[in-house]
This record gives sequence, C-alpha cells and structure tokens, in this order.
Amino acid sequence: MSEAVLLAASSVSVSLGNRVVVRDVSLALSGKHLVALVGPNGAGKTTLLRALAGLVPSLGTIEVGGDALPSLTLQERAQRFAYLPQGHQVHWPLPAKDIVALGRYPHGAVDPARLTEKDTAAVMRAMQATDVVALRDRSVTELSGGERSRVALARVLAVEAPILLADEPTASLDPRYQLEVMSNLRAAADRGMLVIVVTHDLGLAARFADTVLVLSDGRLVSQGPPAVGLSDKIIADVFRVRTYRADHDHDTVIVPWAEI
Repeated sequence: MSEAVLLAASSVSVSLGNRVVVRDVSLALSGKHLVALVGPNGAGKTTLLRALAGLVPSLGTIEVGGDALPSLTLQERAQRFAYLPQGHQVHWPLPAKDIVALGRYPHGAVDPARLTEKDTAAVMRAMQATDVVALRDRSVTELSGGERSRVALARVLAVEAPILLADEPTASLDPRYQLEVMSNLRAAADRGMLVIVVTHDLGLAARFADTVLVLSDGRLVSQGPPAVGLSDKIIADVFRVRTYRADHDHDTVIVPWAEI
C-alpha cells in the first residue's frame, strides 16, 4: 500500500515583483520522510518553502493532508506547519523554556507561564528530543550558537505539526552542530513528520535525506533518492562542479571537488 500524501503541489509558481522566482513546480510528499531542497543561490528554494506554507502568494494548487491550502484558516495553517526560518535569531533575554513554549502559540498558549498540561508535555517532549532540558532556565541570549540552534529547533518541534519546514538550519554552525541539527531533523522524520530542509550542503543532503529536490532557476529539475536527485550529471549541470563520491558506514559521501 502506498503512503498517504501529506503535502502536494501542482503547477506552483511564485512571482516577486516582476520576476518569476518559482516556475511550475509539482510534487507529492508523505510523512516519515526527510526531504532536502537544494539548488544554487537564487534558485528559489526559500520562496518555494514559504509558498508551500502559504506565507507568500502563489499560482497553482497546494494541498495539505488532502485539504486545499486556501481553505485553511491562519491558525489551522500554523498547526499544520512548523516553520524554522533562516537565522532564527532571538533578541529577547527570555529563558530557553519560554522560547520553546512559543511553539504552542498556534494551539492557544499565549502565555508561556500559563501552559496547560498538554502544552507543558509537548514542550518537554521537544526539549528532550533536542537535549536542551538542562538549558531551560538559562537566558537564550547567553547560549552558544549551537545551543540556540537546538532551542530554536525545540520551538518548532513543540508545535507538533505534521510538517516541519527548516530553511538552512545548519548555516553558520560548526560541523558538530550541523550533524546534531540534521540528526534531530532525521529523528523527527522517523517519528512520522514530513521534514523539508533547505540546505547548500550536498553532503548532508546525501547522508540524511530520503528524497532530494533540486531547484534551478525556479524549476524543479530533479527529484528522487539522493543517488538519483544528486547524480553526477545533475550536480554538473546545476552546480557546475565535479564531485568526489564514496561510501562510509553505509552512507553516501558527496564532496564538491572541482569547478567545471
């Protein structure tokens, strides 16, 4: 039996100003999958991610769990999608646990100090999943970059939405925290979520993703498992580089090696 489609898009296009940024994208994605969305700078990755969540206007059709996206209220969309934007900077000296509790806002938790038992349990699950329970009372502005990234991820996990959208969650992190973030996202997918990650790191995409979507000039030019989505030809055509490939511990290793 085929898996149920959780997020479907048909002929989706997005224009920003007078420029078409996303062009006629169609896809169908199910839960329990980590999907890497890759492409050169300016390919339209962030715009497509935002369009799928209804954060920017688009042409075409988008369905979430069989429901047309425009038919959902803003609160219903916030409950269906957990969105982690680029940078995820926090400028208020709030305790980490209050930042994570913001993930319950779509469910009516407007005050982190007054959570229901259900909200409290969701926050604790998210903090345990990202190993930030020990940081719960520390001001988020005093945390390291890696610690803040884990708290930010805990916030979106606390939404307990079926779809998690993460825009370059490993940017500016050192290798250890990049692996930690991707491992947490992989675990979220394994628990049943559909996780879509925008990344420039082809190696991380190849190692952690079930499916790779490759955008070039706003068009979806390749989609499939990493071996297909990130074939030598696709990488050469889209990124204009040759790669070094190997297998290590049953994982695929892809390293951009030389310009073409």
